[in-house]
Amino acid sequence: MIRPLNWRPHNMRRAKISVIGAGNVGASCAVWAASKELGNVVLLDINEGVAKGKALDLYECAPIERFDCTITGTKDYADIADSDVVVVTAGIPRKPGMSRDDLIATNVKIVKEVAQNVAKFAPNSVMIIVSNPLDAMVYTAWKASGFPTNRILGQAGALDVARFRAFLAMELGCSVEDIQALLLGGHGDDMVPLPRFTSVHGIPIEMLLSKEKIDACVQRAKVGGGEIVQLMGTSAYYAPASGTIQMVEAIVKDKKRIIPCAAYCEDEFGVAPGQKGKGFFVGVPCVLGKGGMERVVPLQLNADETKLFNESAQHVKDLVGVVRNLAPELG
Repeated sequence: MIRPLNWRPHNMRRAKISVIGAGNVGASCAVWAASKELGNVVLLDINEGVAKGKALDLYECAPIERFDCTITGTKDYADIADSDVVVVTAGIPRKPGMSRDDLIATNVKIVKEVAQNVAKFAPNSVMIIVSNPLDAMVYTAWKASGFPTNRILGQAGALDVARFRAFLAMELGCSVEDIQALLLGGHGDDMVPLPRFTSVHGIPIEMLLSKEKIDACVQRAKVGGGEIVQLMGTSAYYAPASGTIQMVEAIVKDKKRIIPCAAYCEDEFGVAPGQKGKGFFVGVPCVLGKGGMERVVPLQLNADETKLFNESAQHVKDLVGVVRNLAPELG
């Protein structure tokens, strides 16, 4: 039997991935998602012309790059209906001299409105927040959407680990693929890279690099975003988008991958022990699958690592306090 070219089994449904914000990060997310054929893509922006133009431009790559999916540009939230994953990149980016925290007053308003629309039009989706300051924006989206905590995540650890691995590979002169690493805590200068959990094809990193060089890579990872802001005058976008789509792929393919991301914690890592419903979103290793964040992976930290993690978690709590002051309804 000769079937039409667009034939697929009647029970085979493509995943649907919606990206809110068609700026540099959002558009790059659309590129990675489409090129990996993770599903049909919706690119939404308040500037409909930009969303439609970038969607069309990307679709015109399909014959050359050989990917097959629909790509829709829109400003209408109704078009995100039935999304499996919604990626939120909306918000203002950093400029030179700004920290991630400086963005909070503007971005809390934007992310609140976006999250409410996602809850209205794609209530069964998994929402991944990329907007900064990341940990505070995940909290904002959680409160504004009313989503269960397993279906709301922040992209931070995937990016931060990638940067750490890249800097180690530069020092070692080896493939980045052979480096495994882990970090915890908030997304920013007080993140907690963990050299003790870092290896190169199973070889502990301490056997291959001096403490001074490892510490230098740790420090560069902490300020990796700021380094790029200083170089080109705005926030990074290729690597943040790549880290985001790594999470999207794990979810839509139900891969059960362990990826560090901003996930809701209470008793986990002692973030808010015994405080039911009073936890925070902090960077921890998680299993990602079709249910979103399926579980947090526990670690036994030593005294120094615990101290650094607690300091990072406290900064997240302080930022959430700022969100509550700016938008008391999110408390």
